[in-house]
Amino acid sequence: MNTALVLSADRLSKQVSSPEGTLTILQEVTLQVQQGESVAIMGASGAGKSTLLALLAGLDVPSSGQVSIKGIQLGALDEDGRAAVRAQYVGFVFQSFHLVPSLTALENVMLPLELAGKTDVRNTARQALERVGLGLRSQHYPNQLSGGEQQRVAIARAFVNQPALLFADEPTGNLDAATGERIIDLLFEMNAASATTLVLVTHEARLAQRCQRIIKLDMGKVVSS
Repeated sequence: MNTALVLSADRLSKQVSSPEGTLTILQEVTLQVQQGESVAIMGASGAGKSTLLALLAGLDVPSSGQVSIKGIQLGALDEDGRAAVRAQYVGFVFQSFHLVPSLTALENVMLPLELAGKTDVRNTARQALERVGLGLRSQHYPNQLSGGEQQRVAIARAFVNQPALLFADEPTGNLDAATGERIIDLLFEMNAASATTLVLVTHEARLAQRCQRIIKLDMGKVVSS
C-alpha cells in the first residue's frame, strides 16, 4: 500500500455553547489515514462521529486543532477554499441521500463534474450510473426511485470525480437490511476499483469490520484505534 498520507487530524476539538454552558463534543482527536485505506469511525449515538466527519471534511470548523487533506491545511482556508478542496479531492455518501429533487438521476451525478469544471460531463455521469446498475433509470427523478436506488445514485455521484477520499456517514441508515447489504457491497466494490480512501461512520459493528481499521469514539474521545 502506498503510504501517502491523505487525511490527518491533529488534536481536534469542538465545543459548542448550550444553556448549561460549554459542551465539548470532540476532545483532542488525532488520527492519520493513508492512501487506499478503509477506516471505520464507530461509537454510540452522541459519541461525536458525525461531528468528527464534518470537521474532517471541512464542512465545519474545529474549536481547536488542525485537519489536513492531501497536505492542505483546512484551517488556513476560508469557506470557499475548503469547498474547492472538497470539489477536487472529496466524495460523500450520506444516510439521507442528499440528492437534488428537481434534477434527474443523471443530472445529480453530473453536478460534481460541472462544479469541478470537467468536460464531457454527461457521458462520464452516464458511465457512473451504469457502474451502479442504474443506466436505465438515468432520466428518473429521486422521488421516482426507491431508497436503495437513490443511494446508488448517491454512490455514483460520490465516485464520479474519482475522489482521493470518500466519506460515508451511516450510508445504510435509511435502508432495510437486505438493501443495505447490497449498498455496502457496492460501496466496497467501487472503493476497491477506484483505489479511493474510505472513511466510514457507522454504529454497526458488522459494517465496521469490513474496513481495514476501526477508530472507536466515546464521549468525544478516541478510545481505541
